[in-house]
Amino acid sequence: MRSSSKSSDQTIEMKVTEELVGGRYDVRTTRGQEESVGMELCGILFTFVSILVIICTLPLSIFVCFEIINEYERVVVFRHGRLIYGGTKGPGVIFIIPCVDSYRLIDLRTVSFDVPPQRILTKDSITVEIEAVVYYRIVNATVAVSNVADYAQATKLLSATFLRNVFGTKTLAEILNETNAMSEVFINLKLFY
Repeated sequence: MRSSSKSSDQTIEMKVTEELVGGRYDVRTTRGQEESVGMELCGILFTFVSILVIICTLPLSIFVCFEIINEYERVVVFRHGRLIYGGTKGPGVIFIIPCVDSYRLIDLRTVSFDVPPQRILTKDSITVEIEAVVYYRIVNATVAVSNVADYAQATKLLSATFLRNVFGTKTLAEILNETNAMSEVFINLKLFY
């Protein structure tokens, strides 16, 4: 897909390509490619200097460079602020270059939380207070980190909103009669991370 816009007698062509890493969209401009080559060169130099420092301080740097990741955790590693190839790492021992790599540790176990009591106005104008418990589990750690700022808070807000939307379209009689069917609706709620 190509689009062009004119500003100050310059035409900037934007190419939008879908990358496989994290399913995100990468927007590059022709002028931005020249800047990214310079940044990659600077990044390579900075990585080389960091590895040289690791080698010079070898007995002590081993304690800083290696991380042990548990079976139920994954690590999303960013090198120079960019997601590294392969997405997640772990479980086991992983190698991190200090001052170059940053990482986020993601727990893949099922997490549960209580949704605060929601006062909902039903379809027949009766106020009902509903409490719920939500269980969620991260399936793709790369998507959870790169596409959502705070996936735990987003899940809490989405579940409260979903609770209000579902029960707000029902009458009190329907809520009381279809209690089991309502819980099935919440079980089938799937998030995309």
